[in-house]
Amino acid sequence: MKNTNRPLSPHLEIYQFSLTMALSILHRITGVALYLGTGLLAWWLIAAAMGPDQLDFVNFVLGSWFGQLVLLGFTWALFHHMLGGIKHFIWDTGSGLESESRQLLSWINIIGGLVLTVLAWVFLVWM
Repeated sequence: MKNTNRPLSPHLEIYQFSLTMALSILHRITGVALYLGTGLLAWWLIAAAMGPDQLDFVNFVLGSWFGQLVLLGFTWALFHHMLGGIKHFIWDTGSGLESESRQLLSWINIIGGLVLTVLAWVFLVWM
């Protein structure tokens, strides 16, 4: 058996970067963001259980401009990750695997995540 010095699988430089590749990476990043954001939810729930002083502090932190920015990012990550999961579920059924369908589902994932985030925040501000 001849020993060759070539790779067993293609390297990243062989692949052309695509929208679906970017969304795959972003799906993983939003998964990590949701994991960390769940800690904020737990912090808020624990503070609510501990009493009004602790809850007021958490509400002060999350109500600041930076806290609102973090919550906005968490909301976007939630919707983006959810739509990405739906997209993967569609692909798991064997549907939407053609090039045009993959592009359409990817754009729906991007635009849908942004639209749902805006709608959620508009709804929360008006409530």
